[in-house]
Amino acid sequence: MTATRGSVLLPLSAMAAAMISVQFGAAWAKRLFPAVGAEGATALRVSIAAAMLLVMVRPWRRRPARGAWPALIGLGVALGTMNLLFYMALATIPLGVAVGLEFSGPLAVAVLSSRRWIDFMWIALALAGLVMLLPLRGVAQGLDPAGVTLALGAGVCWGLYILLGKAAGGIGGAQTAALATTVAALVVAPVGLAHAGAGLFDARLLPAACLVALFSSAIPYTLEMFALARMPTRVFGTLMSAEPAVAALMGLVLLHERLTLQQGVSIGAIIAASLGVTATMRRDRLVAADL
Repeated sequence: MTATRGSVLLPLSAMAAAMISVQFGAAWAKRLFPAVGAEGATALRVSIAAAMLLVMVRPWRRRPARGAWPALIGLGVALGTMNLLFYMALATIPLGVAVGLEFSGPLAVAVLSSRRWIDFMWIALALAGLVMLLPLRGVAQGLDPAGVTLALGAGVCWGLYILLGKAAGGIGGAQTAALATTVAALVVAPVGLAHAGAGLFDARLLPAACLVALFSSAIPYTLEMFALARMPTRVFGTLMSAEPAVAALMGLVLLHERLTLQQGVSIGAIIAASLGVTATMRRDRLVAADL
């Protein structure tokens, strides 16, 4: 019984810690935009995170099987593109709208992976909360179409990240994260360099960039790979519904952003959906692992 409970709680705890870490890092990311733009900030974040993970994990000590490389490379490309599109979206649309639109990817994964009626009930509740969270009046008054498209593109990459992460997660959480983040850095670094040029090498940006990389990439990606290897894809996708709620809470704590009544209700619906899918999760669907 203890082993079973531990096998459930550990990946769930990893998921919660990953979401908190990402949103803490996001609170610092925009500080880099004025200096190097969204593209440069993405390049700094992902490249520094890759360097951190390579030093800490040293993935070359145990090479993945040849058959695992397609999933790893695909995961890295999805990861780098997701970060690049999302940061570019943040340059033109509000953070709350971008997060809500990006979540369309994990929500689609949850819907396509579900088979039981109760799963669809939780997904519907999460979707209702997201709809209430989006400032639809602002959308009607002319939200930047390019920003919306970029955020939706990031959502597609997020969905692919979940699917490919499930395929590659069996290699080992930390090793998968290190290799995939290195591939992601190779994808975004040329884009950031082309946009920001020598500004990427300004030593004054290094402290903030390292903080963003650590909390937005290195820590959460390792935790997510650990979780993906130990829970069903549908559960991971639905649990990600808590991401906008975590973002709002971190915004309140770190940025002093106050919530309206409607936003509070929507966040409550999203949290209820996450708790519901966790409570009704079939333990026999969790992947057995030596923890």
